[in-house]
Parts: sequence; C-alpha cells; structure tokens
Amino acid sequence: MPEANDSFLEGFILMGISDHPQLEIIFFMVILFSYLLTLLGNSTIILLSWLDARLHTPMYFFLSNLSTLDLAFTTSSVPQMLINLWGPDKTISYGGCVTQLYVFLWLGATECILLVVMAFDRYVAVCRPLHYTTIMNPRLCWLLAAIAWLGGLSNSVIQSTFTLQLPLCGHRRVDNFLCEVPAMIKLACGDTSLNEVVLNGVCTFFTAVPLSVILISYCYIAQAVLKIHSVEGQRKAFNTCLSHLVVVLLFYGSAIYGYLLPAKTSNQDQGKFISLFYSVVTPTVNPLIYTLRNREVKGALRRLLGKGRSLG
Repeated sequence: MPEANDSFLEGFILMGISDHPQLEIIFFMVILFSYLLTLLGNSTIILLSWLDARLHTPMYFFLSNLSTLDLAFTTSSVPQMLINLWGPDKTISYGGCVTQLYVFLWLGATECILLVVMAFDRYVAVCRPLHYTTIMNPRLCWLLAAIAWLGGLSNSVIQSTFTLQLPLCGHRRVDNFLCEVPAMIKLACGDTSLNEVVLNGVCTFFTAVPLSVILISYCYIAQAVLKIHSVEGQRKAFNTCLSHLVVVLLFYGSAIYGYLLPAKTSNQDQGKFISLFYSVVTPTVNPLIYTLRNREVKGALRRLLGKGRSLG
C-alpha cells in the first residue's frame, strides 16, 4: 500500500468543472461573492453575540458556535476552490488534500451534532420555559459545545484515516471541487466495500439519526407553541424555531444526498454540485436566515452601529 501511494506525494488534481472551462469564471465570481458574504455575516453574528449583553444567552452562544464553524468550514475548502477556478493549475498538494479531508469532515460532523444541540435548546426554551435558565446553565452549554466539537473530531480522525489507507495506484484526479471522503474512495483501485459500509454507517449516525431526533423534537415544540395563548408569543417562538429548522433541512438534506447516496447518484456532476452546496451555499445563507427573521439580532446590530456613529 505505501508503494501504491508514493506518487501522491506530488499532490492531486481537483477536477471541479474543468470539463466546462467557459463556466469557471462564473463559478469563481459566484463562489467568491458567497465566501465574502459568509465572512461578513458569520463574523457579524460572532461579534454581536460577544459585545451585546442582551445576546448572552444559550441560544446565541450556540449560534456563535455555528457561525465559527461555518467560517472555518468554508475557509477549509473555498480558497483552494478559488485558486483552482482562477487559472489552469488544478493541483492541490498531498498535505493540503489530507488536511482538507480531516478538517472538512471534522467541521461537518461537528455541525451535525451542534444542530441537534441547538434543537434541544429550543425544545427546553419552548416546552420547559420556567426551568430554561436552570437547565441550560453555562456549564451545560459549554459541555454540549465541547461534545459537538470533540465528537466531530473523533469522527474525522477515524473516517479520514480509514479512507487514506486505501491503495490509490496512481490515480490523481479527484472528480470534485475538494478532497472529501466519497470522492477519495472513488480513487481507490482496491476493494472499497468495507469503506462504503463504514461511510454509510457513520453518516447515518451523524445525519439521518440526528435529523430524525430534531424533527421529533419539533413535533413537541409545535404542540407547545399552539398552547401559547399570546399571539405575539406564538409568532416569536415560531420565527425562532423556523430559522433553525430551515438551516437544519438545508444542511442535512445536502449532506445526506452527498454522503449517503453517492453510489446511487446517476450523474456525477450532481454529486459535485451538492458538495458545492453544503460547503459554500449553506454557510452563506445561515447568517441571513438567522438575522433577517430575528429582531434581537437586528436590534443588536442597530445598537452597535448607533454606538459607532456616536463615537464618530
């Protein structure tokens, strides 16, 4: 196996959409714009959650964790995408590909767990409002965040290491925009059935199972919201939960399609564009979903801008 992989010390070729070179500049501009929006939107949420005392709550603590994840998630892959789309050189170094494989899978798995944690926070807030501050105390919040980050890291170490053991036998062309497990498995020249079984099992645990838990929790949340006598209270609870639910469906839907159904994807381009969706689009729209529908975040932004003008 080491001899088979020695040639990869020179790196890999990320094919992307190199078979449609006329589209590369369009993709470059769209991805660059999305990346800049991701940096701006998620950095704003982190800054507001840190500076505004009214946002020092469990909900915004987890939201700032999600924004930190999204920043790192896109930065682990998008700059390399932009380099490869800009010019004729589509290569990525062996070390760069391995690093991207580990980091991308780590952050993606962490987000799967974190979205469940955020659903639990919303469940307690709506279904156990009188005990919310007692249950969601700072110690528990930090513990849940640590479980999300360490759980994602554990998955990445196991999955990525297992994938890198495959004999690659001279294949260098990764038919994707980035180095991720399904694309790397397709490079292997040996038997990959065990890798595919492990991939499906782990991804079911990190995607389908959490999604089912979240949807069940939202059934209980919906029942509790309907029991709220205040129309304003119902609207506020509905808006807060809807933002999280939209993010959940976008992320899990694309991740399940990309990781659990790669072998069933008849069109290879579909798999590549799904990867592009959850690595570029989802981190861009997350802050927009949370800020456009959230009065507290918009109020914190106005107060911050107001302070800036007064200091000026």
